[in-house]
Amino acid sequence: MKTIKVGGVPEHFNLPWHLCIENGKFEKEDVKVEWKEFPEGTGAMCKSLRSGEIDAAVILTEGIIRDIINGNPSRIIQEYIGSPLIWGIHVDARSHYNNLQDLEGTKAAISRMGSGSHLMAYVNAQYRNWDIKDLQFEIINNLEGAIKALRQDEAQYFMWEHFTTKPLVDNNTFRLIADCPTPWPCFVIAASEKCLETKSDALQTMLHVLNAETRDFKLKKNIDIQLSERYGQKLEDIRKWLDLTRWSQEQISNEDLESAQNTLATLNLIEEKIDISKLTSNL
Repeated sequence: MKTIKVGGVPEHFNLPWHLCIENGKFEKEDVKVEWKEFPEGTGAMCKSLRSGEIDAAVILTEGIIRDIINGNPSRIIQEYIGSPLIWGIHVDARSHYNNLQDLEGTKAAISRMGSGSHLMAYVNAQYRNWDIKDLQFEIINNLEGAIKALRQDEAQYFMWEHFTTKPLVDNNTFRLIADCPTPWPCFVIAASEKCLETKSDALQTMLHVLNAETRDFKLKKNIDIQLSERYGQKLEDIRKWLDLTRWSQEQISNEDLESAQNTLATLNLIEEKIDISKLTSNL
């Protein structure tokens, strides 16, 4: 039985993985999946893919595309979430910032350079016609770091997935200023080239089991209640999130890869675009 070490964020998107592991669905097909949580997000997973700490990751589309272009020996093997990610733009609940105009020229809290919170700050600036040269960043590692940085005014705003941070809005830690959706499908599954060379059959089996789980995931009985209880979310918020979210069982489209590369290039976040065939691998 081959083992695949998979990284992902501790968020509700990834419940299908946990259910497959907990119910022994991967092992029934002779594959062992070991899950590693990355609260720090995409930047940390890119680093772990490079080092070989993990074989694969459920990772933000724009983040892994940028890192592959910058030399990460990995490939996208499948789209995972086919709908956009809704990034909430948050400030400290006690701050005097009330709208997006107030935030122009202030400092963004980001988990690390190359993370989704870093890259989406540029996308948001482009949306708002801000000068991207004026963007400033404070590295905060994770959600707890963001709470501290905003509270102490070391950074003035923080972008993170809308529903993950909703409990912190409800308890008046953060105030939500606006939302910023990604212009492409938000999560893909990437695997290191080494894993692709040595465990391609196991990767295929892993995707087969996962796709069977996600295909009808939203139709599972009481899945909204299970998500609400497991991730500490209000049931009404989980239901809104489920309505907005679409799991995918296909490879990401060339059009979406091209769109992401074009945006990264326009924002000077990559030095050059590469051939789409170098970003993906079809098992």
